[in-house]
Amino acid sequence: MCSLLSMYLLPLRAQVLIDQEATIETKNLYQNLFKLQDKKALLFGHQDALAYGVTWKDVPNRSDVKDVVGDYPAVFGWDIGGIEHQRSHNIDQVSFAKMKAFIVDRFEAGSINTISWHMDNPQSLGNSWDTTTAVASIIPGGKNHQLYVQWLDRAADFLKELKTKEGVYAPILFRPFHEHNGGWFWWGNPHCSPDDYIKLWKFTVDYLKNKKNIHHLIYVYNTNNFQSEEEFIHRYPGNDYADMMSFDTYQFAKPSPSKAELEQSKKDFTALLRNNLTVLQQYAQKNQKPMALAETGFETIPDPTWWTQTLYASVQDFDICYVLIWRNHGLKKEENQMHYYAPYKGHPSSSDFKNFYALPNVYFGKKTKALNLYK
Repeated sequence: MCSLLSMYLLPLRAQVLIDQEATIETKNLYQNLFKLQDKKALLFGHQDALAYGVTWKDVPNRSDVKDVVGDYPAVFGWDIGGIEHQRSHNIDQVSFAKMKAFIVDRFEAGSINTISWHMDNPQSLGNSWDTTTAVASIIPGGKNHQLYVQWLDRAADFLKELKTKEGVYAPILFRPFHEHNGGWFWWGNPHCSPDDYIKLWKFTVDYLKNKKNIHHLIYVYNTNNFQSEEEFIHRYPGNDYADMMSFDTYQFAKPSPSKAELEQSKKDFTALLRNNLTVLQQYAQKNQKPMALAETGFETIPDPTWWTQTLYASVQDFDICYVLIWRNHGLKKEENQMHYYAPYKGHPSSSDFKNFYALPNVYFGKKTKALNLYK
């Protein structure tokens, strides 16, 4: 029984998942996300960290991050684009069979897994960047609705296989229809109405948890950059349909930037990132939702002190529970062939990355395991 004092200390809105039947591990993880924010513990994540890196692919137990600091990330990002067609590999040529094994392995190691879905356009059957109008066609009553249901069934089959040998499901931070206020995906703001986007989101959530009985997902609402609360929540489905709030933003500079260009790029990125975080934190706290920087990075990391002097310096005052850097796809050393966001061994930013790793409130795999996030 709660004491009278503890009752007064309860938040205005209970910190509970939208899925009332969520597994105990999923509920525990969700509660621990709030605790991470309270202690300003920042978990570091990397997309496709175990699948490939700069100049390598499919090397067991390898990670570019681990090569540099001797430890894995705390958060692992994955994408299931291609699952809708029952393909063997996703859009980044990661085997779905290996992805399942990676996810379960990292869950058992005490880390967190998050999944996005670069789904093909259901109207044109082009890729996610084919902006042919499609959303209205897949919501209930639309001509492609049954096709979308079939695609959800295939995703559900994959999600149901993310469990240990003992049958314990690995909780997933599920981030569908991400960066929706941009215009580059077919579900983006210019290509469907707010009402249709919200209908699509709500149908997806209801179908997965109520029809497919999937109860190990934490649903993550995600935008790109925004200037105000009104822009951030322009297509927000409501507190009963989202567990977590996040956004994506990247630093940009032209190849081989001068010192002055690099400094200007840093100034612009820092201002943008801090504005996003200020708006997000106010809204997330008001609505009792944890928050994250779900994608970020600086391609090829031309700034050798980016980790401590730009990224950490920008986010350290905010209550985000994790930050995830995008993938290291770079199978050739030629600079114009490279597409990586975390350092590899010998990279000029490696020394600063080690300093970032050593910060007391930055968490990678080993420190995160000790947190017992699922208990």
